[in-house]
Amino acid sequence: MMATARVASTALACLALAACAAPAREPGTVVVASGADLEGMNPLATVHPLSRQVQRHVLFVTLFREDPALAPQPYFARRWSWSADRRGLTIITGAGLRWSDGEPTTARDAAFTIDAARDPATGYARAGELDPVDSVAAPDDTTLFVRFRSPQPVLPPILAELPVAPAHLLRETPRADLRRSAFAHDPVGNGPFLFVSRRAGERWVFARNRDFPAALGGPPAIGRLVIAVVDEPATKFAGLVSGELDVAGIAPGMAPLADGDPTLRALSYPVLFTHALVFNAARPALADARVRRALSLSIDRDRVVSVALAGQGTPARGPVPGAHPFAGAAAGSGYEPVRADSLLDAAGWRRGPDGTRTRDGAPLAFELLCVGSGDNLMEQLVQADLAARGVRVAIRTRELGAFLAEARARPRRFDALVTGIPGDVALGFVGAMFDGRQRGGVLDYADWHTAPLDQRFAAVRAATSAPALRRAWRDVQAQLDREQPVAWLVHARGLQGMTRRLSGVEMDLRGELATVTRWRIAP
Repeated sequence: MMATARVASTALACLALAACAAPAREPGTVVVASGADLEGMNPLATVHPLSRQVQRHVLFVTLFREDPALAPQPYFARRWSWSADRRGLTIITGAGLRWSDGEPTTARDAAFTIDAARDPATGYARAGELDPVDSVAAPDDTTLFVRFRSPQPVLPPILAELPVAPAHLLRETPRADLRRSAFAHDPVGNGPFLFVSRRAGERWVFARNRDFPAALGGPPAIGRLVIAVVDEPATKFAGLVSGELDVAGIAPGMAPLADGDPTLRALSYPVLFTHALVFNAARPALADARVRRALSLSIDRDRVVSVALAGQGTPARGPVPGAHPFAGAAAGSGYEPVRADSLLDAAGWRRGPDGTRTRDGAPLAFELLCVGSGDNLMEQLVQADLAARGVRVAIRTRELGAFLAEARARPRRFDALVTGIPGDVALGFVGAMFDGRQRGGVLDYADWHTAPLDQRFAAVRAATSAPALRRAWRDVQAQLDREQPVAWLVHARGLQGMTRRLSGVEMDLRGELATVTRWRIAP
């Protein structure tokens, strides 16, 4: 309650300062706040989540696009077929789509993009998802042929998330230099919106592509989309109330303020972002799976959601949120303090006179590494829950750069850490954390290269049908539940405040901008 009151008072103070009228803007313009400047518009060299969304939904097209259930639908690829052995994929692309410089978009652009993305020299962040590709070719302007090394159970989700890049502008750039190409900040697109201008650290402006083909959805309903850089939560809320912003991520405590304003509303939606407590099993105190499971069972996730996230989340039972079609059902990740006590007793950790658990005279204690931000409520709640079970936890905060350096260092220097993990619909982030074949992944916090997990990941790679792939991913989640290398805490939910003048907005696992071409803004 106190945290919510502080947020409210801060927001109201900012509103008093922002009471001036919003500046004049062109009719049909929607302004969306971003907490940081967009990383750039080169789809082969981008990690920032909102930048990737702008690329996928605004400035470029992808071969396929996903529906709300994450099933692939036609987009630039108008139809496709598999060979009998499901190793050959023939895609027929549409015609009539042009780059903003007038050049036609063809299947050769798609072939160039896939080849460049899977080239290690490019450094594409999700190149691992293209490892199954053996070759790609475009014999003509509308035919793309992709050959895989093994049968594919489903269309690789990356084909619905990797925007097609212009071969005629990037082909001559050395792959190792693509990340530094001027194209990132002066892009030529082919999507429903065209790039207009950029002011570094302030805003990006995109305008309706009036020539966007009807077969791909036709021109957007709004005339302009502006991505404005606004980093302070209270400033975002003030911008919403003043009318300077139309859409902005807001803190959970501000949701009642938004819903209480007749001009605003709050929209909560699922996102692929999970908070987790990651263990270093090389530490003797955390080497026993019974101890790790006991620690997980000690955490009241409902309280974490209620207090730390103001209700904007769901308790996590595994790495995959329930909204994902491959989500598994982990049985042992709830709040069971009595069972936690029994497991700690069985592992030899007995309560002493002061309530602290000890074994051979040493206390059950470890340090919890986290990113220093605000009051670290989530970490404090974890600390309190574990203290109730006789476990001593010391919280150690670091700024983000130092945190990442320590989290990824070898040998591991941390005991345990709390981190937020951005996901992807292909679940590649799970493999990056635990599959020994994906060493060096962005999320490679833990060294969990064990035989049971190897077998589960092998089944994922060997799946030859959609049901088999679903079963294999659920088996991976079940094995992680048994070994408990991570105590999954909460699946966050996105929360956006927006003007009530804006309609047609749907947000889900595809992102905030998934339906941007259908948005409408009333005068």
